Amino acid sequence: MTITTPHLGSPAGAWTDAQLLYALEEVVEKELNRHLQVAKDWMPHEYVPWSDGRNFPGVFEDGEAWEKEQSKVTEIGRIALVVNLLTEDNLPSYHHEIASLFGRDGAWGTWVHRWTAEEGRHGIVMRDYLLTSRAVDPDKLEEFRMSHMSEGFESDNRHSMLHSVAYVAFQELATRVSHRNTGHQSGDPVCDRMLARIATDENLHMVFYRNLLKAAFELAPDLTMQAVRDVIVNFRMPGHGMPGFERAAAQMAIGEIYNMRIHHDDVLQPVLRFLKIMEIEGLGPEGRKAQEELGLYMGGLDSEASKFDEKLAARKARMAARAGA
Repeated sequence: MTITTPHLGSPAGAWTDAQLLYALEEVVEKELNRHLQVAKDWMPHEYVPWSDGRNFPGVFEDGEAWEKEQSKVTEIGRIALVVNLLTEDNLPSYHHEIASLFGRDGAWGTWVHRWTAEEGRHGIVMRDYLLTSRAVDPDKLEEFRMSHMSEGFESDNRHSMLHSVAYVAFQELATRVSHRNTGHQSGDPVCDRMLARIATDENLHMVFYRNLLKAAFELAPDLTMQAVRDVIVNFRMPGHGMPGFERAAAQMAIGEIYNMRIHHDDVLQPVLRFLKIMEIEGLGPEGRKAQEELGLYMGGLDSEASKFDEKLAARKARMAARAGA
């Protein structure tokens, strides 16, 4: 199959995943080298308050049963920490997905393994912190982990390399924001510091994929625009299949850790502005249609977010009134 040049435009179907992977290999290598220069290695064990730890019941006769009051972490912090950790726990499935899509050779493969190694730290340090600080019920946490990981994870975008790149460009930023806000709302400076460190990694991962998405627009603007539209309109966080996710997500929305306003303002808009999505010209009919539909969707999401803001403000006012009564 002949690959048309970016200047002549790429009609739908002119690019296969294999061709795009090959065409973007040089960009991946450049972004990988940049990432390795700016990323800083860190030690998960240095962020865990080990001196606070004590035995749980079980093989240790002196074990102390878990009770909620043993931790200084807030209720919303506890809920969000469990969601965030269970999301990180499914790393084996995420690795399988991107290794299958991007391959294990060359710059793509080097990135896949480096990304996986960096992400592995996140689950390690979060679990150690939660157990040592007694922030969550360890038995329930393990039950949730077994249930969630036994289901595995299949991305909504596994059918397309472009869709997958577009998804992770937004999802990595969403994860960064969720971790950062969880730290702020946790009530524990140790937790806040740990999640800030994790969020730094997630931001660097976002930059890698965002820059790769920009290069994809230069190669295949119509197909990339359609992928971005599809991903944003159908966006779901990777933890959506975990036990009790819908209830936890609603609580996190009210707790201002992650909700429609945050999703619109702090996740979608920054990436779209960087890519100058609405300013891209020279698109074919399908690309222009996707661009227009994306603009309409973002406008609708902003309106829905404003309604949510109003409801949240009213809820806060009611709670303040009750507290002052």
